[in-house]
Amino acid sequence: MKKVEGLSKDELIELKREIGEAFVTNELFHEFGSLEERKPYVMRYMNWYVECVYHSGELYQTEDGNGILGVAYSDRQPNFPKLRMLFQMMFGIPLSKMKPFLRHINEIAECNKEYTKTPYTEILMVCVKKQAQKKGYTRQLVEYAKEMAVKRGLPLLFDTDMEEYANIYQHYGCTLYNTMTAFNGVTRYSLVWNGEKE
Repeated sequence: MKKVEGLSKDELIELKREIGEAFVTNELFHEFGSLEERKPYVMRYMNWYVECVYHSGELYQTEDGNGILGVAYSDRQPNFPKLRMLFQMMFGIPLSKMKPFLRHINEIAECNKEYTKTPYTEILMVCVKKQAQKKGYTRQLVEYAKEMAVKRGLPLLFDTDMEEYANIYQHYGCTLYNTMTAFNGVTRYSLVWNGEKE
């Protein structure tokens, strides 16, 4: 596993495109419409999000580049990339889409309050390129995030809006400790790994 850094402009654009396409079906973006309707907004949002994670130094990938992981320590996250992303969102997505999206985000914001009062490690994203799916990359990415958590003796937190992924992470030894369903019927699954043996 290696940190993603020193990418050329074109390399970063391609990486953002690949990650964006992997997230189009994610129910976090339910408020952006049907799969066809939401795609341009998801691609735009993920473009900003990947840039934020990349410029924060929190983006990693497998040696062959097929698996991509965003992981960070809560007490070491730079603020400027986040502020830049927030500014881009406010001016880059129509208000009619942003209002319900932000309402959704606001409703699920407290899902992790049991663990976020003290420092923690957080998985920001897990992405496996289409041609490499079902080949063990997701486990490899999660295991690396666990190693980062162990280095500082912190719990590893991550959320998903997809029940299928919540089940996969539980299979990898994580515990589902909270679920919350928002006004739009989308459920947020919150998971933790505290260093338990699988």
